[in-house]
Amino acid sequence: MSKEQQKLDTEEIIKKTAKRLFFGEGRFTANTQEIADAAGVNRTSINYYFRSRDNLFDIVFQEEMQKMNEKHYAILLSEKPFREKLEFWLDDELASAIKYPFLEIYIVTQLQSKCGQFHRKKNDVQLAHEVLEKDLTIEIEKGRIKPISTTQFMINVASLVSFPSCMRPLLMDSFGLSNEEFNQIIKERKQIILDTIFI
Repeated sequence: MSKEQQKLDTEEIIKKTAKRLFFGEGRFTANTQEIADAAGVNRTSINYYFRSRDNLFDIVFQEEMQKMNEKHYAILLSEKPFREKLEFWLDDELASAIKYPFLEIYIVTQLQSKCGQFHRKKNDVQLAHEVLEKDLTIEIEKGRIKPISTTQFMINVASLVSFPSCMRPLLMDSFGLSNEEFNQIIKERKQIILDTIFI
């Protein structure tokens, strides 16, 4: 294995481990040594490849946000029927909620203090809104969805998907649920959401 490939492999191992600790286990305060131990590398490797623990955190967070945005736009701008688009989007969102149950919590807690990092390109946002509005209008005209504004529709869907993730610790405690039981509830959300949206 070349030194360059070894470098890339080590970086990837560190990033995957950081994502698991931060967003999978909710250990937002995990320090450099804890990340290194979990990744099976020397602590100095993290500083060598990423300069600092905070920089590593920012890198893996931005990577996940970029992946999320790219997948969302690809689904929305596809030629698939609207219901199929929504099903693909729900599959992706709910799978992410199971893999990284604390990602939504982190996003919400950081919106106020780091709002500049969450800005998307205005052209992309405008195009996505226009496509969604067109698709939604067709569904309403065909009687498959009750009349609703595009903004209210987006808020409704986002709420139905994100609320369980953002409130996961409280809900698990309130209902006495294990991780496995709560993940099963998340898996069942797709059909419940579809039944709520479509007439």
